[in-house]
Amino acid sequence: MNTASVGQLVHDLYAEVDAAVAAAGPKCDASGRCCRFKEWGHVLYLSQIEAEVLLSAAPPYQSPVSPDFCPFQKENLCTAREPRPLGCRIYFCDPAYQEVGNRIMESALSKLKQLAREHDLDWRYAPLHVFLNESASGKGEVQSIPSTRIPLAIVS
Repeated sequence: MNTASVGQLVHDLYAEVDAAVAAAGPKCDASGRCCRFKEWGHVLYLSQIEAEVLLSAAPPYQSPVSPDFCPFQKENLCTAREPRPLGCRIYFCDPAYQEVGNRIMESALSKLKQLAREHDLDWRYAPLHVFLNESASGKGEVQSIPSTRIPLAIVS
């Protein structure tokens, strides 16, 4: 498996998603609600592949990570903007965008699952805090990665 090409494929998917979201034109008022999960009644789920991309480039964070909010949000802005997962790229509070956002997410997840199958990568989907806490547990990687698994090399 060429991990550099997998990392590039994830970044290519992110660019495709960013373009689809921009074309849909959701409104963002930079309130930071998207990152305050408990307060606004939602959970940020991501795949194992996205977690590896995020963890390869995200700034340091304090652990344990709470399921209540994103540790990368500072003053209502994201400090992990470039490696952020699909949910962060696609979710907007704009009520007029919800249906379009759901379609973009379903399409992107389908493509991400296909990428995992094509490269014989395990599929795991869990809340953000689960992956971050596993990574911070002292092993330096997400605990559930099988020992035969090669971490993704991320290409910027």
